[in-house]
Amino acid sequence: MAPSCAIARWDDGSVTVWSHSQGVFALRDAIAAGLGLDAGRVTVHHAEGAGAYGHNGADDAALDAVLLARAVPGRPVRVLWSREDEMAWAPLGSAMLARLSAGLDAQGRIVTWRQDVWSNGFIGRPGRGGEPRLLALAHLAGGRPMPPAPDGPPTGAMGSTRNAVPGYRIPDLEVVRHRLLTMPIRTSSLRSLGAFLNVFAIESFVDELAECAAADPVEFRLAHLTDPRAAAVIEAAADLAGWAGRPRAEGTGYGLGYARYKGLAGYCAAVAEVEAENDVRVRRLWLAVDVGTVINPDGVINQVEGGAVQSASWATRERVTFDRAKITSVGWDTYPVLRFTEVPEVTVRIVAAPGQPETGAGEIAQGPVAAAVGNALADATGVRVRDLPLTREQVIRAIESS
Repeated sequence: MAPSCAIARWDDGSVTVWSHSQGVFALRDAIAAGLGLDAGRVTVHHAEGAGAYGHNGADDAALDAVLLARAVPGRPVRVLWSREDEMAWAPLGSAMLARLSAGLDAQGRIVTWRQDVWSNGFIGRPGRGGEPRLLALAHLAGGRPMPPAPDGPPTGAMGSTRNAVPGYRIPDLEVVRHRLLTMPIRTSSLRSLGAFLNVFAIESFVDELAECAAADPVEFRLAHLTDPRAAAVIEAAADLAGWAGRPRAEGTGYGLGYARYKGLAGYCAAVAEVEAENDVRVRRLWLAVDVGTVINPDGVINQVEGGAVQSASWATRERVTFDRAKITSVGWDTYPVLRFTEVPEVTVRIVAAPGQPETGAGEIAQGPVAAAVGNALADATGVRVRDLPLTREQVIRAIESS
């Protein structure tokens, strides 16, 4: 939560830096390349500081400290960004757009699927693509604009294509990435990269297809799965939430979301209860996860709970705003997050997978929770909101255009 900070000291043509960077060697090389120094003249020590769900301003604050220290050799210089600095100048997750179409056969099974994904890059850390990628370098005299962030190979596990391939049995499937190279805002890693939008889009669309097939969303998914571990987490989440006997009340809806993270890691299914009377409120979340062999169950549950709450906040509140000159969401009033009084009740069940490799649990909840919330909102209101965040204004807009 804290803004970025760094200390630097310049001595006899060499510089020592203390930073909470996520990659001290990459930062060292980026500082050296950006300032024309031999890498041996730059030393970066890691110091505890603000963490990041992706890529924050730690590296940029480090270069700020180096430049100031160079002006006063022999004296340590500490740079502490303000909250406004952090929210206006640190890298942000990419804007994304997904467009989907599909065909069903006479039995209500998906037989064709087409998906296009447009996005900027998610891998803009220092040194990526052979560029230093430090903010101040673009603002020094003679500096040049920072090039667009790389996005990684389109494997389905990296960048904007992470989880872009549905995890269902579909005989005719095509997914296309459209790489965007221009953006008014610097983009880089944000927790789960493209999986957040891709799973939201895929699982929202699966619910729409289930409605077309007059099928229950849980049963529709199970009918398209061949992986028993995938089926097990969906069944477990549905059981945990009491899906079959879920109450029906006006203005309240229930929705499901599922994904196997990166298509090759942990499995996660989520059910959301959403109230949509005067505002969009996520009341409860039930999650079932399979992360292989579990060493620390409390750690898994903590990671999944935290990811679920963060995803609910992203899905219903969070959005960067900007005008033609600058980012305008520079504080908690202009960039709202869920308040403690709005945090949903979260229940997590670990589905045992003895003998299976450990997969990690840190990002598996992001996409499924957003999808579950979106599907629950559609169940509550009778209209589908396809643009995040799922705000009251978006619901009104969807009702007016339906």
